[in-house]
Amino acid sequence: MNNDPSIYPYHSKRMVTYGKRGMVATSQQQAAQAGLDIIKQGGNAIDAAVATAACLTVLEPTCNGIGSDCFALIWFEGKLHGLNASGKSPKSITIDKVKALGHDAMPAFGLTPVTVPGTPGGWAEMISKFGKLSLSEVLAPAIDYAQNGYPVSPVVAASWKKAHEKYKENFIGDEFQSWFDTFAPKGKAPNEGEMVYLKDHARSLREIAKTNAQSFYQGAIADKIDAFSKQYGGFISKQDLQDFKPLWVMPISVKYRGYDVWEIPPNGQGLVALMALNILKQYEFSSKETVNTYHKQIEAMKLAFVDGKKYITDSLHMKESVEMLLSPKYANMRKNVICNDAIMPTSGTPPKGGTVYLATADGDGNMVSFIQSNYMGFGSGIVIPGTGIALQNRGHSFSLDEMHYNKLAPGKRTYHTIIPGFLTKDNKAIGPFGVMGGFMQPQGHVQVIMNMLDFKLNPQSALDAPRWQWMEDKKIIAEKETPINIIDGLKAKGHDIRYEANSNAFGHGQIIIRDEEGVLIGGTEPRTDSAVAAW
Repeated sequence: MNNDPSIYPYHSKRMVTYGKRGMVATSQQQAAQAGLDIIKQGGNAIDAAVATAACLTVLEPTCNGIGSDCFALIWFEGKLHGLNASGKSPKSITIDKVKALGHDAMPAFGLTPVTVPGTPGGWAEMISKFGKLSLSEVLAPAIDYAQNGYPVSPVVAASWKKAHEKYKENFIGDEFQSWFDTFAPKGKAPNEGEMVYLKDHARSLREIAKTNAQSFYQGAIADKIDAFSKQYGGFISKQDLQDFKPLWVMPISVKYRGYDVWEIPPNGQGLVALMALNILKQYEFSSKETVNTYHKQIEAMKLAFVDGKKYITDSLHMKESVEMLLSPKYANMRKNVICNDAIMPTSGTPPKGGTVYLATADGDGNMVSFIQSNYMGFGSGIVIPGTGIALQNRGHSFSLDEMHYNKLAPGKRTYHTIIPGFLTKDNKAIGPFGVMGGFMQPQGHVQVIMNMLDFKLNPQSALDAPRWQWMEDKKIIAEKETPINIIDGLKAKGHDIRYEANSNAFGHGQIIIRDEEGVLIGGTEPRTDSAVAAW
């Protein structure tokens, strides 16, 4: 990857960032700095990742919270480890029970789509296995921000306002009142620069720190979640919380242009990015800004996505193996579907046989790719009174179709949109990367990986480059910076493509790579409030 920013056709809003002894890249300046401070206090990249993640639950509650799920790819002492801290559906829930409540599809809000939050257990597991500091030390910065307040950043303020306006129109039950008490106590969302205090949140973080997250799953916090669920007819129970355990999983990968691109295995959608890259590596691309490049990227992405939407679910319920879906034979079958014009994508038959992201690195070679999310902004709209804990709504992704691979079932993990990425070469760490944003995530992964590996862009330029997103069928949205000749050329091939002014539609990413001399090179997202803190 060439690090000379002057050779690229994109006007970078930020220059690439360099460091040596530590680096944190994420969507909030104060969270990035808190993570770097943890490294300076003797912590490692794992400690920094958890500290940063905890701060983000306070500083950016519009995307994540204590009631989130999380995933991590952790490079520690020369080996890559995968953590799946996503929770299961309640044991008492069934398709028939949800339909009996009057739903034809899984609802987005309320207690019904709530699944067991995995984030607190994921934090504790990471610190226990790889951290140098205690969970109390690592959560201290987040507790301080929650207790003593912080000024709201611009993009978060805008998202908060949009959510409040939507919720006050749609959240009419008593079970939603605690959301307004917690996040709109003055009857409105906070303005940019306005101080916010989340003291209930601080108390919960202290309890999680003091008990190494046991309170959340077996103690006082679990009791509060259980009682609230019973009061309002929810499915989640204390027993569901007690049964939760984070999973250490074997990361999955494909080789692309001499590098290994790694993702978390299903139930995450990282498999979609790998399937697309497996198709695309069969082509040679001479230039980024050509109609042919965009066309091939879009078509490969469409095919990978429809396969992912069909096959990805809880790994225990997968009916097609990851190995088959990533096999060269299947990749070639899917490549042969691509032609000169836009296709209407359909899933194939393999041969038998939204969110915050952060990246951290320390001076000892450890690196972390970490992502956590409530889903759809604040999640379910349910906040457990007196705790500040907004519960996620991941169950919304389940299908109520008995024939669907990702059908709702008791004690099952659903198709998960949040995915961390990692890059290695010759069994050496290159570094973490990620792009958050619902179903944009695997599409963002493919685009930034190709920007770096095919088109030799440095991490910052790889993030700055205009993005596109496949929506459905032949529908594509593209950033306004995308050249008009590309748009016209894709329309001529049958793509239904239009410009989209809302930059949030294209995800928010972070990248850190380590060069051969151990220098850390960081890029951060120009589309939101974000920063790289370096040492």
